Amino acid sequence: MSQVIVIGGGAAGFFAALSVREHHPHVRVLLLEKGARPLDKVRISGGGRCNVTHDCRDLRRLAANYPRGERFLRKAFRHFSVTNTIAWFKERGVNLKAEPDGRMFPTTDDSGTIVDALTSAADRAGVEVRLRCPVTALEPQGSRWVVRTPEGELQADRVIVASGGSPKREGLQWLADLGHAVVDPVPSLFTFNLPGDPITKLMGVVADPVTVHVAGTKLSSTGPLLVTHWGLSGPAVLRLSAWGARELHERGYRYTVRIDWTGGLGELPVRERLRDLRDAQARKLLRNAEPYGLPARLWDFLLKRTGVDEATVCAELSRKDLDRLVDVLVNDRHEAWGKTTFKEEFVTAGGVALSDVDPDTLASRKAPGLYFAGEVLDIDGITGGFNFQAAWTTGWIAGRLV
Repeated sequence: MSQVIVIGGGAAGFFAALSVREHHPHVRVLLLEKGARPLDKVRISGGGRCNVTHDCRDLRRLAANYPRGERFLRKAFRHFSVTNTIAWFKERGVNLKAEPDGRMFPTTDDSGTIVDALTSAADRAGVEVRLRCPVTALEPQGSRWVVRTPEGELQADRVIVASGGSPKREGLQWLADLGHAVVDPVPSLFTFNLPGDPITKLMGVVADPVTVHVAGTKLSSTGPLLVTHWGLSGPAVLRLSAWGARELHERGYRYTVRIDWTGGLGELPVRERLRDLRDAQARKLLRNAEPYGLPARLWDFLLKRTGVDEATVCAELSRKDLDRLVDVLVNDRHEAWGKTTFKEEFVTAGGVALSDVDPDTLASRKAPGLYFAGEVLDIDGITGGFNFQAAWTTGWIAGRLV
């Protein structure tokens, strides 16, 4: 009997193993996971709810959410995309729901539902899962493969590498040794550290929409922003960190963050809005005005940054006061120094170069009989379920065509 070995027990690895058994029921499938339990990232995703995918059915628009891998995935999504993911889980008793921002979760709001669906499907399909079984070497031997582990040597007709992203190039060297180009990994989807910045006293405050820029670059993102006790987070920041992963890495994670608290309206409309406020609510205390629906704590903070007396009534706003308010609303500056991993969806940019992989089969163009799936590839998406969708897609294709 032919044997396929899948290296990695994450989302892509499980989906690849299941796809092999679905399309090639006569093939034995062995899944090797180095950890004590599989599917750890699935368990913690979405705050323990598991952001399975994103409700975007247009393939071109879907692929546009991947800073690395857009063109590659346009082809891959033709074979397996969001609609297929929804149907796959539904066939196994798991219904998904879409939230207003497009993120999709199981209706149970419990990642355990997804973990159980995958592990139960693997049991029923006859996939053998070995835990605490790291791969120490992978070598071609004629038309077959030798997979070395601490438990001994294994033989396979085909190997699917779904070992996940690596924070360092050394973790991908074994694939480079097989002839593959490797794009150096750097972090993606991280939050901004603002050490010593008084804004961190507003931890827990959310503003939406907010536009975040990195000064001196073209990097910009609009969406919800969350103030944390260490700096800035939320979808606007996470998306920016994904699109700017390499540029921010090159800057040593030191840069000026410019925040437009109005969501990108621009100076002129904001100035006109404040003038209207001064005229229409002349007797109202400025601190109670809260233009643009900003949270009260944030508005108080911004007033203090301008030096405008919060006890001022709107009618008393001077031209100088207006200038200061406009500047802080559309061009609020903060110094970022460092990053913090977004643990719910830790992702690396980098991996096996896509030029060495066929997007229609996920087969290596350098090593016959070797396939790839998931984050080991130079593919990463923004937050919102896109990284899991890439895992389901690449896993399914790799397993189908081994």
